[in-house]
Amino acid sequence: MFSTRAELLEKNPPREGERVISTLKPYPAYKDSGVPWLGEVPAHWEVRRGKALFCCIDVRSQTGQEELLTVSSERGVVPRRSANVTMFKAESYVGYKLCWPDDLVINSLWAWARGLGVSPYHGIVSSAYGVYRLRNRQQDNPRFIHQLVRSTPFQWELQVRSKGIWVSRLQLTDDAFLGAPFPMPPSNEQTAIVRFLDYMDRRIRRYIRAKQKLIKLLEEYKQALIHQAVTGKIDVRTGQPYPAYKDSGVEWLGQVPEHWEVRRLKRIARLNPSKSEVPLALRDGRAVFLPMERVGSDGRFDASEVRPISDLWNGFTYFRRGDVIVAKITPCFENGKGACLENLPTALGFGSTEFHVIRPSKAIVSAYLYRVTTLSEFRRLGADEMTGAAGQQRVPVEFIANFPIPISPLPEQTAIVEYLDAQTAKIDAAIAAAHREIDLLREYRTRLIADVVTGKVDVREVAARLPEEPPEAEEGIMEDEGTNEDGEAPADAEQGAVKEEAEP
Repeated sequence: MFSTRAELLEKNPPREGERVISTLKPYPAYKDSGVPWLGEVPAHWEVRRGKALFCCIDVRSQTGQEELLTVSSERGVVPRRSANVTMFKAESYVGYKLCWPDDLVINSLWAWARGLGVSPYHGIVSSAYGVYRLRNRQQDNPRFIHQLVRSTPFQWELQVRSKGIWVSRLQLTDDAFLGAPFPMPPSNEQTAIVRFLDYMDRRIRRYIRAKQKLIKLLEEYKQALIHQAVTGKIDVRTGQPYPAYKDSGVEWLGQVPEHWEVRRLKRIARLNPSKSEVPLALRDGRAVFLPMERVGSDGRFDASEVRPISDLWNGFTYFRRGDVIVAKITPCFENGKGACLENLPTALGFGSTEFHVIRPSKAIVSAYLYRVTTLSEFRRLGADEMTGAAGQQRVPVEFIANFPIPISPLPEQTAIVEYLDAQTAKIDAAIAAAHREIDLLREYRTRLIADVVTGKVDVREVAARLPEEPPEAEEGIMEDEGTNEDGEAPADAEQGAVKEEAEP
């Protein structure tokens, strides 16, 4: 359930808009809407069915050369070239549906998960999409419709009207959508609501963008610390450079301390060990299960799911306590997903098939090896070696096997790990705090939109007092809402967390 707007505002106010929000009041009079999810609406609003507002548009492209569009749950209708779509593109787009600015576009399979929006573009969309046009664009504001149909309360209506066996493939038909109820204020009030929400949205986005810039700076600082320590640019025990260096023979590594070695990873670790090594006596036990979404980009992992080994034996990647795991599929690899499993609660574990497993020898500390895999050079060079189709590219095991790494004596490795654990813990805490603030602001924005488009608060007077502002370029106001970095669709899809959805 949502927190209230007041609770969210108290936790993290969008500073410039705090004064504006504090003046919002309910409408003077309400009436029963007759719609369970909507409850009461302002007395002068209407509740109209979709068929009274929209007509279906089914005009097909003759050339397939128009701008290809898709629907993002976070951004609405966007050019496909700007979206993180992982499915293959069609050889021809002849016969795709045309849409124009102000048309409502719905991905019929993902309508219930915000897979819809009013298009700002002329272009083509999948023939499986629905395209709808307002019957009276002089009376009804397309941008109000955009906010309403993407609001959380309206998602309940769309989910009820979408039918199918699987949750992730509920389909919304034209008739079902056109039968949906829409709370509609008068035309001038729709304009006021759009004006108010645009004003607040710009401020929330600016604040989020500032937090994201801070996160980026902190991550860069963290990466610099790791690089300096792991490559021997400083002696973490003294805080000074080592007394003598030698050429490593590796371009990205440069010079290393004179007493260090540089060895290929396969010389000091085993890669993707076979589960056949597991003694029969252990195969009847239980093990931690780590799907991709339970492993973070900061080395943390959620080991709360424990299953019988017999359930995991086939179809998953095997590892054991002390191993290092590294995501191999894009974009998880580039995002740094991986972990050192020194603290794995069970002796054995199983996880996503999209992990490479690295088992360190006695020559290298497991936590130190993990830090090597977090180097930006490891991620950048690995991404260059990826193979496979677009959206399904993976880092080959040969890259990891032949990756040259600096090896210091074991006591120094331990000192480096302890130093980095202490330093990065502070940075990670600051990053986590900034992420929490962003999450609260996004939740606040969601709650605010829901309250405004359903008439729970009256923004007419506030909207009339807002100053005129020049329009901002899209790139100036659009913050990154986050994308599915797990590389495994089912878990997110069934929870409705559609990120950048591809064509059906």
